[in-house]
Amino acid sequence: MLNGKFFTRLANRDSGRQRPAVMKDPVRSTTDEARDQGRQILAAMRHAVLAVNDPMTGHPHLSKIACQIDGAGVPVALLSGLAVHSRVLAGDPRAALLVEAQGGRGDPMTWPRLSLQVTASVIADPGGLRDRWLAAHPKAAVFIDLPDFRFWRLLPQAGFLNAGFGAAFRLSPADLGIA
Repeated sequence: MLNGKFFTRLANRDSGRQRPAVMKDPVRSTTDEARDQGRQILAAMRHAVLAVNDPMTGHPHLSKIACQIDGAGVPVALLSGLAVHSRVLAGDPRAALLVEAQGGRGDPMTWPRLSLQVTASVIADPGGLRDRWLAAHPKAAVFIDLPDFRFWRLLPQAGFLNAGFGAAFRLSPADLGIA
């Protein structure tokens, strides 16, 4: 939540007198259109930015990763155990994903994007996930069977859809079609 005092000062900085600032919550009520757009962004996802909490520095660590949904609509990633993000997730499964809908033209800041708070876990038995993964990421055939690579489930706990200017929505796992 943003600091209300900041907005009051901002509204009053040029007026010379104190008056309360009226700030409307910029986040809209979740609509079926927002739910559909969040689901579409996940379904089209092939890459995302993963953020983890690095205990060595106390700062977030970001990585661009290959990512897609499984048959239940849950994001999954194929990660190397040698990578910083994998080692961090093994100790603290809390993470975040940023997924954007690629726009063909224009300013990328206007493209829809979905931020997810996720809980990560190694998928012990990936079953048919390997074939599904290779269909979407054929170049992964070079490393998918290396011993340090594991599939991770990135289970959404909460989501935030920025669907464009003035179009922000909070999304639950159920809103994203994830039970």
